[in-house]
Amino acid sequence: MPACNRGLNGFIKMKKVLMITYYWPPSGGAGVQRALKFVKYLPLFDVQPIVLTVDEMKGSYPVLDGSLMNDIPQGIRVFKTDSFEPLKILSKVTNKNSIPYGGFSGQNKERLSQRLLRFIRGNFFIPDARVGWVQFAYLEACKIIDAEQVDTIFISSPPHSSQLIGLKLKKKYPHLYWIADLRDPWTDIYYYKEMPHTRMAKGKDERYERNVLDQADAVLMVSEDIKRSFIEKSSAKDSTKFYVLPNGFDEDDFKDKSVADSDQFIITYVGTIADVYQPQVFFESFKKLVVKYPGEKLIIRFVGSISPAISEVVHRLNLINHCEFISHVSHDEAIKYMMRSTALLLVIPEVENNKGILTGKLFEYLNTRKPIIGIGPEDGDAATIITECNAGKMFDRKDEQSIEIYIETLFQNWNSKSLMPNQSTAVEKYSRKEQAKFLAAIINKNE
Repeated sequence: MPACNRGLNGFIKMKKVLMITYYWPPSGGAGVQRALKFVKYLPLFDVQPIVLTVDEMKGSYPVLDGSLMNDIPQGIRVFKTDSFEPLKILSKVTNKNSIPYGGFSGQNKERLSQRLLRFIRGNFFIPDARVGWVQFAYLEACKIIDAEQVDTIFISSPPHSSQLIGLKLKKKYPHLYWIADLRDPWTDIYYYKEMPHTRMAKGKDERYERNVLDQADAVLMVSEDIKRSFIEKSSAKDSTKFYVLPNGFDEDDFKDKSVADSDQFIITYVGTIADVYQPQVFFESFKKLVVKYPGEKLIIRFVGSISPAISEVVHRLNLINHCEFISHVSHDEAIKYMMRSTALLLVIPEVENNKGILTGKLFEYLNTRKPIIGIGPEDGDAATIITECNAGKMFDRKDEQSIEIYIETLFQNWNSKSLMPNQSTAVEKYSRKEQAKFLAAIINKNE
């Protein structure tokens, strides 16, 4: 248990922390989970979170999930602000109702309009298109800090523009203990090169990144590889303030969920699967299983969005009758689909610096205790965790034969009813409660 303060009457005095996060319910998707679960569990470790976020009527969210509102503990104060959102203006100009993911990553790069949008995004909105929230959030944060006597702030990003709030607050309040939570790489993110930055724009972005790494009192990231990259970018080269705190799973999310369908062998993929994921080798391997066992109920289930190019692969291999396509669902429903599966598919994008990619769904996959079929770097951080938890196997894209053997082994074990759930206790350390405990210990370093 982290150290705690006690008031004059001897009762525990909870430490206040201002949690600044752009993504907050009713925003959905992976980005909202981390801060939300920290807020849920930090009070168990004598930390009182105060949340600062964007007004949902002003923010630009790729997806909504109202069910996540149920995870906000009673009594948590949430302050919401205005914002200037160019993405909302863009969606009206282009007659599109949806907000794009990841800086237009995965969009049609051949269209002139998309090339123009990427140029505007890369050079006029630095670090990102949510930078219009910074001033509104900064002014509200100042009010909260003064009124509540807060001496610790936690800022989660992306959008990495949120960390500019920390730079401004640190300048006004030098005593603040600032924890920068960087869930993704910044200028090394895989789609960064899709925005044709000018030299001046790129230099400005790199300075922002370096200033955050240098001035934050603690820096969190989700993987060892990302930690290494950020330490190299830091001018101070002070590795003691850099911490790896992966994403995780919330045990509460898995209560009363259905077990796997007994008469179907179902491999489920949850989330977005874009062109850069390059999962073709999995489909080729699955096709051979279909040919070898005609008449068996062999299913690939996609829960989320799938790019047209990946869909074409499915049609080319004549697998359409063995596929289920389910659009974006609530987080609660996504967990149910995982639990109703025989095995789960994880694909790490085939991009530069992909060894440190640890998607949030990996940890929820772990807690289903279903075998994971991983496609990606065999020496990456995801592969290390899968091996550590005895949760499945990670395969290089060139190793089609091993993928085929593994999928067929899973099928045969399932068919003979000998496919047992994973019993490894190593999974438990990735619970959101354990991670909140770790974060509370970092917060309490500021005593």
